[in-house]
Amino acid sequence: MTLHIPFDNSYARLPPQFYTQLPPTPVSAPRILAFNDDLAHGLGISAADATDIAAVFAGNAVPEGATPLAQLYAGHQFGSFNPQLGDGRAILLGEVIGTDGNRRDIQLKGSGPTPYSRMGDGRAWLGPVLREYVVSEAMHALGIPTTRALAAVATGDTVYREMGALPGAVLTRIAASHLRVGTFEVFAHRGQIDELRTLTHYAIKRHYPNADGPLGLLEAVAAAQAELIPAWMSVGFIHGVMNTDNCTISGETIDYGPCAFMDNYHEARVFSSIDQIGRYAFGNQARIAVWNMAQFATALIQQIEDRDVAVQDATKIVHAMPAQLQAAWVRRFGRKIGLEDATSADQPLIEALLALMQEDGADFTNTFRALGTGTARDHFVQRDTFDEWTARWAKRLQSEGAPEAVMASANPVLIPRNHRIEQMIEAAVAGDMAPFERMMAAVAKPFEVNPSFTDLQRPPTTDEIVPATFCGT
Repeated sequence: MTLHIPFDNSYARLPPQFYTQLPPTPVSAPRILAFNDDLAHGLGISAADATDIAAVFAGNAVPEGATPLAQLYAGHQFGSFNPQLGDGRAILLGEVIGTDGNRRDIQLKGSGPTPYSRMGDGRAWLGPVLREYVVSEAMHALGIPTTRALAAVATGDTVYREMGALPGAVLTRIAASHLRVGTFEVFAHRGQIDELRTLTHYAIKRHYPNADGPLGLLEAVAAAQAELIPAWMSVGFIHGVMNTDNCTISGETIDYGPCAFMDNYHEARVFSSIDQIGRYAFGNQARIAVWNMAQFATALIQQIEDRDVAVQDATKIVHAMPAQLQAAWVRRFGRKIGLEDATSADQPLIEALLALMQEDGADFTNTFRALGTGTARDHFVQRDTFDEWTARWAKRLQSEGAPEAVMASANPVLIPRNHRIEQMIEAAVAGDMAPFERMMAAVAKPFEVNPSFTDLQRPPTTDEIVPATFCGT
């Protein structure tokens, strides 16, 4: 085998209570669909031929130095606690320390059943694999902390879902780690305090070496989440399943299932087909981040002897989050209207624009981008109201040095729109990967104007609207 991965697997050195060791389940005819050469180079993965790449990242060949395992975790799913989840269709091959000195996981998603599969087949079909590949790489290009996609491999096997027989695929996901709030919840729920302490020490050493104990870890993770969620919102992203098992300790976006980027703006926008009450709607995401950190705090304090003091201290950390989230939101959205250092005093101006966008059904991405080109008025029906807002905005911009440059760096030209993703998937299922490859080229440079991709900037027509997205499991 010509493929070399420089593994250094710290999680596999933890006690066996944290995982189940097992290899991925081989597939019948692995074929490489996409491989992220730049990311591979940064991970220190040496060049290899397509056959070797397909074999390793489909799970047919376990490379030297790998210690494949499925991780154990629990989680609150739509507010209800599930005491045992775990990697039901994923295998952590191992970890590498990249050329930048940072440690990252290499995980196969869709690699076959594990002891945590809960009667599932452990597989993934092509659609969700390509969706996660595109959206995670788009988020990276947008500058938002995220897991990344290293490879997509067709399996040659058929998987069965509600919509029938579908082509199988495996995604290779790269993450700072796969530690989640749910990883801590499972041991806290079981009363396995020694394991909880071991996990806390490991997480601090791996992610936040300056954190002081469990509450220091809580404070660091809460701060990371308070920056992440406003970053999502500033590009119109809706995660769709912000369960605690999808909330990373590292502060990265993870699990691109029923996610989507908004077209026309509405704070109550929901895409996930399983979110019937709008729990994870666009405008609820900051509140859910606080709720998730409250669950994290509840798990962490189980290991602290002076529980009363720990509860008080943890409560202060969690209660500080709304202000952190709001400050980050104002900074992010302030830049979208050209304010280099927006403050709380600018919040009414930002909110007035969003309220008008919601009333008029204005496209989120295109309207903000048009602010910097002087064409935003065309995106509104109530143009007199927009003119009134513009007068207030112009007065505020008088104290700014280079608002156009600020807006150009904060407002992408394009995002991977939901209807284009669905069209891309439909083409790929039919054997045509050209739309996928074109979309990848477009989202790699989201702030650059490229006439070749003008069609990808267009919102969906009425018959192109995709009202719901699906988890794909």
